[in-house]
Amino acid sequence: MSIFRKKENNLNELINRLDTLTSTYSQSTYDIEKIKTEKNEILRQKSEIEKKNQELIREHRYLKNKIEDLQEKAKKHSAMEDKFNQDIEELSLETENLVDEIEKWQT
Repeated sequence: MSIFRKKENNLNELINRLDTLTSTYSQSTYDIEKIKTEKNEILRQKSEIEKKNQELIREHRYLKNKIEDLQEKAKKHSAMEDKFNQDIEELSLETENLVDEIEKWQT
């Protein structure tokens, strides 16, 4: 973000200089209009960049939240899978014990 701040400060300085130039120098009307046009174009570009930056920030937040949700779901799924595997292991041991008991009774 510091790069954006630095660029914004540079842009603001440029705009201020353009304002100063138009008000202090007695130049031809063509030059003054050209400078005003450039100033307006720079302001328009700045506005567009700020708007795009805000959109990117919103999208970043959305995607970050989406990733966190997916990680949480994966964590829950993993916990459920571990529990399921543990239950299967317990049932397997119980089955083995029952089979052993049945074999004892049959002999």
